[in-house]
Amino acid sequence: MSYQKLYINLKKNWFSIIFGGLLITIILSADAKAWVLQKLISTGLFNTEIKGTQKDLPEAAVFSFADSNGIITSTATLKGKVVFVNFWASWCPPCRAEMASLNKLYLKLRNDKNVIFLFINEDEDPVKGINYLHGKQLAIPFYNQQGSVPDQIFSGTLPTTVVINKEGKVVLKHEGIAGYNTDAFIRQLKEL
Repeated sequence: MSYQKLYINLKKNWFSIIFGGLLITIILSADAKAWVLQKLISTGLFNTEIKGTQKDLPEAAVFSFADSNGIITSTATLKGKVVFVNFWASWCPPCRAEMASLNKLYLKLRNDKNVIFLFINEDEDPVKGINYLHGKQLAIPFYNQQGSVPDQIFSGTLPTTVVINKEGKVVLKHEGIAGYNTDAFIRQLKEL
């Protein structure tokens, strides 16, 4: 094939070549996938809400977790507080996509004495999760689970977000990406 034919083919198919290259990049790069998902979250299509009558929720969410210093605590000790739990991993593109929104939510409510945030990292090597948070300059606190978490709370789907009311009852379980940093969601958390 001559250079002239190659040039004509490239000129004729430039859009397909660029689109194909972008598609391959999105498929192969976790950061590219996360960026695309983050843009979708920002449209508001993936916003979630705490509904009063969500079906199939467990009565309670009791499990143990450890902070970055290794101090182990149980959710059972958090009664009287609204608990926002997010299960995530540094290698998970949907988790990465949620992080900016979750970080903004955390920064808005971290001084609210009635709301506790548990960002439970599911990386096999916790250092990867800690490094991810530091590398992205995210303020969210780092936790990992200790022992097992009931399947009704977390069955392995990442990301999974659970909200527990002051009585210890699960009022929201959402598997997959969502936008939580909305006025409506913040109001719903505060009303709990």
